[in-house]
Amino acid sequence: MTFAYLFPGQGSQAVGMGKDLFERSAECRELFERADAALGFSIAKLCFEGPEEELRLTRNTQPALLVVSTAACRALGRDPDVAAGHSLGEYSALVAAGSLRFEDAVRLVHNRGRYMQEAVPVGIGAMAAVLGVPGEEIERRLADVRSGVVEIANWNSDDQIVISGEKAAVEEALAAIKAPRSVVLPVSAPFHSRLMKPAEERLAAELDAVAFADPRFPIVTNVDARLIRTGAEARDALKRQVSRSVLWTKSMDVLKGLGVEACVECGPGKVLAGLLKRLGRGWPKPPVLYNVENWDGAEKAKAALFGLL
Repeated sequence: MTFAYLFPGQGSQAVGMGKDLFERSAECRELFERADAALGFSIAKLCFEGPEEELRLTRNTQPALLVVSTAACRALGRDPDVAAGHSLGEYSALVAAGSLRFEDAVRLVHNRGRYMQEAVPVGIGAMAAVLGVPGEEIERRLADVRSGVVEIANWNSDDQIVISGEKAAVEEALAAIKAPRSVVLPVSAPFHSRLMKPAEERLAAELDAVAFADPRFPIVTNVDARLIRTGAEARDALKRQVSRSVLWTKSMDVLKGLGVEACVECGPGKVLAGLLKRLGRGWPKPPVLYNVENWDGAEKAKAALFGLL
């Protein structure tokens, strides 16, 4: 059976995440301790107790999700055939593949979150999810917006697109698109738009200072929706992804082309499994989906997947 691991990005966080893994696995507990040492504060306390408003801060959310996703992956105890991570989740995928050291990744995403937040003053940027309108139609509408920068940030599925940019431009775009449903997202910065260029440039210098090994298994990158197999490719993709779109729909097409039969979402929530459930309807055979956000989820996925290998 060909199977893939998927790693969630910002928006999947929740107070209490990772606690069960921490309590039931010495290896997972050690990851939290290593993260605490790398960051200089308790990521475990933030994940398990919050408060929610602190966990939602981008500089905290990103390392917290990486630690929990890495713990979920370690609970599975086996490498996949291929992996992909949504935005921030690409760092988790690279840690899982041995391309990026865990401590380096924790520090990088902590700074990544801080740089992204500092790139645009609070209140200037906005993001919104647009549902029920094809991405190509949204692109045409965005080209007519005159009140500022607005771009497609995430191609999440055929009927879910996220736009990002200056608040006035996002509002003008939503009025022009007239989607059956749209939701302004509770974020404090316009991620994956050209407004993130200052953050991208600051992060690039840190990525250059960190060692990247060739991953043990291929990773599908957000920015190009293609398989990478070298550390140099991994670094380059991370440098470019901050200000560019997450090509998630095309990334899942890569998995379809590889004949992936099962996908495991490693980390809190079921956002990626939900997206793939819709996208999978267009596959020759929809992939079997599993979620590992606690120990029982890991045991269920291991019994189902590895018993068939």
